[in-house]
Amino acid sequence: MFIPSLLLIAAGAFLVIKTEWFLQNFGRIAWFEDKLGSDGGSRLGYKLVGVVLLFVGIVLISGNGDTFFNWLLSPLIPNK
Repeated sequence: MFIPSLLLIAAGAFLVIKTEWFLQNFGRIAWFEDKLGSDGGSRLGYKLVGVVLLFVGIVLISGNGDTFFNWLLSPLIPNK
């Protein structure tokens, strides 16, 4: 799980650092513009996706993935 975690961290960092590049090449995303504001909604959306990727990569590389995701999804998963 080490290599996929590093790839997630690298992708998240790249997305946060190169937000303007993503905006120029992939354009604005209507949902982000609608929900996050018209003045920088897509930029903020790209950065939020990058931060989530970074966070998931760090959780997985630390070996706490099972514990964290069980806790996160516990309201959706019925008790045994």
